[in-house]
Amino acid sequence: MEVGLDSSIPVRVRFAPSPTGRMHLGSARTALYDYLLARRTGGKFILRIEDTDRKRFVEGAEQELIDGLRWLGLEYDEGPDIGGPYGPYRQTERQEIYRKWADELIERGHAFYCFCSPDRLERVRQEQLKNKQPVRYDGTCRALEPEEARRRVRAGEKHVIRFKMPYEGETRAYDVMRGEIIWQNRDLDDAILLKSDGLPTYHLAAMADDYEMRITHVIRGSEWLSTFPLHVNLIRALGWPEPVWMHLSVFLKPSGKGKMSKREAAAALNDGYSIFIKDLRDLGYIPEGVLNWIVLMGWGVAEDDVMTLDEMIQRFDIKNLNPAPAAINFSKLDHFNGTHIRRLAVEDLAGRIKPYFERAGYRVDEAKLLRIVPLIRERLVTLDDCLPFAEWFFKENVSPAPEALVAKGLTPAESAAVARKMYNILSALPEITHAAAEPPLRALVEQLGLSPSQVFGILRVAVTGQTVSPPLFESMELLPRHTILQRLQNAIVMLEQM
Repeated sequence: MEVGLDSSIPVRVRFAPSPTGRMHLGSARTALYDYLLARRTGGKFILRIEDTDRKRFVEGAEQELIDGLRWLGLEYDEGPDIGGPYGPYRQTERQEIYRKWADELIERGHAFYCFCSPDRLERVRQEQLKNKQPVRYDGTCRALEPEEARRRVRAGEKHVIRFKMPYEGETRAYDVMRGEIIWQNRDLDDAILLKSDGLPTYHLAAMADDYEMRITHVIRGSEWLSTFPLHVNLIRALGWPEPVWMHLSVFLKPSGKGKMSKREAAAALNDGYSIFIKDLRDLGYIPEGVLNWIVLMGWGVAEDDVMTLDEMIQRFDIKNLNPAPAAINFSKLDHFNGTHIRRLAVEDLAGRIKPYFERAGYRVDEAKLLRIVPLIRERLVTLDDCLPFAEWFFKENVSPAPEALVAKGLTPAESAAVARKMYNILSALPEITHAAAEPPLRALVEQLGLSPSQVFGILRVAVTGQTVSPPLFESMELLPRHTILQRLQNAIVMLEQM
């Protein structure tokens, strides 16, 4: 068995986002795979906030990340708001730890103080570009005698700490999804580990935290492949145990050509879709549908598999993760979301759609809503679809388009006559139930020599105000008798005035 792939051994995994933007599909998929692996093995899922990039810090981003995880049902075992044995869980609260390990690297000869100014570094960069050389640190301060460097530090000279990457040989590392990867060390750079303000870069902070928090498996985006050799060398320089590495596949825009950009994201939102988790929630998607959608983008199982979170846990295996790029397919999101909506219990779905009616200004009778849900559930793709399909249940009056009341092949006057005959039949009934109303109305269809779609189409538009609705006779049972008769009478007046 390959190292790190024994699902019987509890793992410790971390979702470690930076609060520099919104929670998107890539972040959610990483967190989901972390969660599934932790739950599959009886391990721990940790949330760590990597907030050392203060220039790009976005107020409220951390809370959006936490809210997104909770909405998706990905409850973490340790984190900034709940604590844990290896806290604190925000990197800005762990600076002493990073300084300790940076100093340790210097003592071991694997790092050095660098005093180069930004202006000098930019001149070197431009010269390298001009000469078509690889852009990398030129090693000026690497050559300083250690004692001279310490003297300059003690004198208060501004500096950073860089990692001393080996110049010769090669670096080899193993990725579960990609196999062994090899880099020539001559092509690698002496990256900054500790900035002049004392804050660490991602490279030192993430590796130190993974060690301190006993992380066994690192699942992260493929954008970190370029600095993978740095992280491997840093870990090995300190003699730390190396985690199992997995760099996930890239998300492509729906066309399959290129990564999703801000422009494509904005276009998707105009079409009622989004790559951001909070937006998907606001658009009426449910966590079950979103999770089922994203779990399959990079997991080598059938793309139409419908799974609950518990079923994902039982089936998840990191050996099935696929490094091939995955195109974002919003049609599949609709498919999975609609499927999971139809799998919800009536009471559960009623509770989820009730706020949509209330926000639209309707008073919702819960008993009535429980009877409405079975009639509309099959038609819902998102939760907010409940409004166009069912808000007419809660309205005092409806306002159908006059032309929609005219049956195909009939004039307004002929349609009014049909509506009048239906009114006479329904007004004679003590109660307008499915069993009582359908037989005489179907008899009317036969008597008139018209099609059911012509006759019932007039009734549907008159009662619901729209051409598409849940099953008509079952729906009419949920309206007061006087409401049905009043709406039908209003339709007759409209037709007679055309």
